[in-house]
Amino acid sequence: MIKHVRSAHHFKGIRKLLAIAGLALLPAAVTLSSSAAASTAINFTLDWRFEGPSAPFLMALDKGYFTEEGLTVTIDSGNGSAGAVTRVATGAYDMGFADFNALVEHSAGNPDSRIQAVYMVYNSTPAAVFALKESGISSPADLVGKTLAAPVFDGGRKAWPSFAGHNDLAVDSVTWQSVEPALRETLLARKQVDAITGFYFTSLLNLEARGVSPEDIVILPYSDHGVQLYGNAIIASERLLNDNPDAVAAFNRAFNRALVETLEDPATAVTYVKKRDALVNEELELRRLKLALDAQVVTGETLAEGLGAVTPERLELAIDEAVVSFGLTNRPDAAQLFNFALLPERASRSVPQM
Repeated sequence: MIKHVRSAHHFKGIRKLLAIAGLALLPAAVTLSSSAAASTAINFTLDWRFEGPSAPFLMALDKGYFTEEGLTVTIDSGNGSAGAVTRVATGAYDMGFADFNALVEHSAGNPDSRIQAVYMVYNSTPAAVFALKESGISSPADLVGKTLAAPVFDGGRKAWPSFAGHNDLAVDSVTWQSVEPALRETLLARKQVDAITGFYFTSLLNLEARGVSPEDIVILPYSDHGVQLYGNAIIASERLLNDNPDAVAAFNRAFNRALVETLEDPATAVTYVKKRDALVNEELELRRLKLALDAQVVTGETLAEGLGAVTPERLELAIDEAVVSFGLTNRPDAAQLFNFALLPERASRSVPQM
């Protein structure tokens, strides 16, 4: 190849040949440049730090699935779902991973916003109530008169009106204690509160880390008690959706491919989290990943509709519940919030047999 001809003496002897070769290689060079120019850069933000559930994103990046789709993707950690939505809304990031309900809340307050969810990863909300068995709490009715601890922005706390409504409880039947996220499980472990709300795959592991045996924990998942809310979804900016919807569809295909592989082999998938952050506890994050997959990703709806999808009927119910729970004065349209058109083909989204 021309780039290997470094000697001026050698070049002089084959000047004419190289000129001809250069002309011959020109079309290939132009093709290469066009291919490189076709690559779309996407800045992607997670909702939280690099943990087990981020495995399919990091796998798709490390194994080159995004590259194969013509994308140059960067993935950053986040500081919460509301923050992820804001990052995408301000244009700081092109796409992100965030609680769908945070998107509903943002869109209600910003009617002109056209951020959309394009792939529903968590088919049900991970929100749950946690209590100790010795408290005597075993059902929603047992929460009446109890004190629950959670940050003010916690998804379970914000969705409490929905949980209460589905279980014949008055919204004000419990007392809330506002705490920092890091203190929530500690207070329950020390029996300083009656219960807490938190994400299923986070609070359970945090309680175990604080010395509470799984056998001593009562968990009331919102999704098992009537709540129709969806969980985390991949979201895309208005600019990217308008300018390059094919890139969004390509991102979904690459992610979906990695998610299917993650479902087939979680142990291998979580190694990509370890590669990104050497300080993570791989065994712990594997447990977190499996909990998320089993409870939030593989559901009756995803078995019927495929990974990433939602049903129009439930989507309407989920939006209604978010509006009521969060006390929103504006109800965004379902078509404004979820884009069905950019999902991968149905055959590729089937939950693998395990």
